[in-house]
Amino acid sequence: MTTIDTNAQPEGAAQKLYRAAWRWHFYAGLFVIPFLTILAFTGTAMLWIAWVDGRDGERTPVTPQEISTPVSAQADAALAAVPDGVFKQYVAPRTDDVAALFRVDAGGDAIMVAVDPYTATVIETFPRRSGWYDFFDGIHSDLMLGVTGDRLLETAASLTLVLIATGLYMWWPREGGWRRALIPTFARGRSLWKSLHGVVGIWVSVILVVFLLSGLSWAGIWGGKMVQAWSQFPAEKWNDVPLSNVTHASMNHDRQEVPWALEQTPMPASGSDAGTGGLAGPVTIDMIDALARDIGFDARYQMNPPRGDTGVWTLSRDSMSTDSTNPTSDRTVHVDQYTGKVLADVRFEDYSLAGKAMAVGVALHMGTLGLWSVLANTVVCLAVIFLCVSALVLWWKRRPAKSGRLSAPPMPQELPLWQGAALVGLFVSMAFPMAGFALLTVLAVDTLILARIPKLRAVFS
Repeated sequence: MTTIDTNAQPEGAAQKLYRAAWRWHFYAGLFVIPFLTILAFTGTAMLWIAWVDGRDGERTPVTPQEISTPVSAQADAALAAVPDGVFKQYVAPRTDDVAALFRVDAGGDAIMVAVDPYTATVIETFPRRSGWYDFFDGIHSDLMLGVTGDRLLETAASLTLVLIATGLYMWWPREGGWRRALIPTFARGRSLWKSLHGVVGIWVSVILVVFLLSGLSWAGIWGGKMVQAWSQFPAEKWNDVPLSNVTHASMNHDRQEVPWALEQTPMPASGSDAGTGGLAGPVTIDMIDALARDIGFDARYQMNPPRGDTGVWTLSRDSMSTDSTNPTSDRTVHVDQYTGKVLADVRFEDYSLAGKAMAVGVALHMGTLGLWSVLANTVVCLAVIFLCVSALVLWWKRRPAKSGRLSAPPMPQELPLWQGAALVGLFVSMAFPMAGFALLTVLAVDTLILARIPKLRAVFS
């Protein structure tokens, strides 16, 4: 075992800053490693389950035939399979050899019904979001702890940004140059683990930041309260149509399904002469399906029926829902339930810059861009797991034997440029509130508790 005297005070401004960065890297890692490992493992599982088996029966096989039955006949069959059910959603088949999907709600439960589009025969029914993908998604999203889990993961993700920043500062090439930073040095013992940890970290850092920011954009505080609130789609795009008092977020069910850029934008309302086009006679599900095909929704798309007297038919396609592998093809269309007129037609190019970045970022994050993105994301997840494991190995090899303490790198007694470090900490706290809360909590515990209990302070030193 290699032991290093981390209690010795470093000499020189550069070494003192390095030791300070190392200390924060260490403590951030203590909190982050368990959560980051869980996220990487569940993320890998979701990638491959979605690729091999799909989600919510989206790959239920059927035998292709020349003629499909009307969507209304398929919907009737789906409703007949669920007593007292209410039609909530139609998902058109992606290819001609898979089933159509219908969501039917009954007794507070959401049931998915797979229907053969050629014979209108029900193939199977099952609770929505009940597969292995959704089991891992529940852990990945909030640890199955609701708001508490969401806050814990948001804190971990925010602190991971601190971990990346301090890690890059520590591993940034100085004497050894870029070759040492980008190519591992195959020495022995702790030196090998340190080299591998630093090289893998610097290679994966950029894409990991993209993953973290796209994931944080769904989080309750940073995403919902800060970023998304200032980046919503401008409802002024449809100034000439009436708006309802509900937002697009009302179309979500348990988890995010509506494109991020639209969630906080009001829904248009039916019941006026506004809009373009129009359908003759009472508007039916078959007419809406025909309209969807006429205006460019080919292959898989989603149809949501109106809710209430002012509700609208909604047609949508987005890569987040695996409707397509191209986030720039995202599209949402709202149709008046009485006239069949198109009230709003929102496309990727209509999103704000943040909305476009989020649409692409989520597709990258979820690996919905095709097999190449599944493979690439798998490599990233495995790299993250390696970083977590190698960090523990490095700590184990560095700690003094039988010391009974964490052996954290000590903070230099005189930190040069401390004002700059304080400004960086203030910026992180303002930009990522949960990271700021965690940093302030650590400082409070250090000042109010550990400073007054020497034995406890020794354990965490």
